[in-house]
Amino acid sequence: MKRIILGACAAMALATAAPAQSLFVGEAGPNRGARADALQWFADTATELSDGALSLDIQWGGALFKANAAVSGIADGVADLGTIIAVYFPQEMVAYNIADLPLENPDAWVGMKATDELMRNSDAIAENLAQQNLVYLGTFTTSAVHIGCKGAAIRTVEDIAGLKVRGVGAYGDTFQEYGANMVPMSIYDAYQGLDTGLIDCSQGYSYATAALKQQEVIDSYTLLNWGQVGALGVFANKQVFDGLDPAVQEALLQAGEGMADELGRLITADNDAAIQTMKDAGVEVIELPAEERAKLVETSKQFVDEWVERANAAGLDGAALLDEYRGLIDKYTQVRDDQGYPWEDS
Repeated sequence: MKRIILGACAAMALATAAPAQSLFVGEAGPNRGARADALQWFADTATELSDGALSLDIQWGGALFKANAAVSGIADGVADLGTIIAVYFPQEMVAYNIADLPLENPDAWVGMKATDELMRNSDAIAENLAQQNLVYLGTFTTSAVHIGCKGAAIRTVEDIAGLKVRGVGAYGDTFQEYGANMVPMSIYDAYQGLDTGLIDCSQGYSYATAALKQQEVIDSYTLLNWGQVGALGVFANKQVFDGLDPAVQEALLQAGEGMADELGRLITADNDAAIQTMKDAGVEVIELPAEERAKLVETSKQFVDEWVERANAAGLDGAALLDEYRGLIDKYTQVRDDQGYPWEDS
């Protein structure tokens, strides 16, 4: 199905007095889970904020493009807007990749708020995206990276050596520095890998670990409280976005900003429930001591430095962006500590 013509024409519909501007949203994932619920919330909220001038038609399950084709799919107008997972685009999405760095930032809501403010307010990032015909709208997160093991337990970094591990980005690279044998494997195959002994441990996210029933094949689950994979979010085709009525643009931007609170609420509850599910299944839940986490943070600095170099090569000031991002993490950590999560007041 060709959507380039439809995407280019979408911005004209409001001017022709159509009752509602209909835009296509590309999403590679299925219509289930916390992130899917948050994306539907975004669509419903944007429609409501536009007073019915906008409707968003989400095409789930990669109907418009697969995850590894999202940047071109949106930029070329196959979809008017959609979800991009930055890990598939290390060059194009280098600025957004800052949210995947192994910083001491395990809180899903804090991470999303910091990422959203950086992406929304940086002129340099906006220009970098504009060159690719993209506009940032809002962010998601997979939440904190932890690790489940069968026949092993990670209580110190010394326990990592010799383990066969399915890793996640720089978090896996850091484990390799401590002697882990990395096994390339998707999170969806990790159950079988753990069950058969192909891997000893799998890095992942609490809600996903429980959703994939890995509590059936692990003995221990270590809370690393180290960082998260947060570079996945919603972007729009810039030509389409620029052609929209300003009120419709604002509706999309406001809905995108609100996604951090909505997904934060959903994923925090899902993660808490997942930990309880693991405990109920007899899995030992271990919290990595602060001094051990500090070793991981120190070792992973090399991968943060590599990101700075890549950002600089893309014409961005990597060090300045990193300083700003860390400041935003501190800002929203303080907000959380002083005021609690926003959904706790309702």
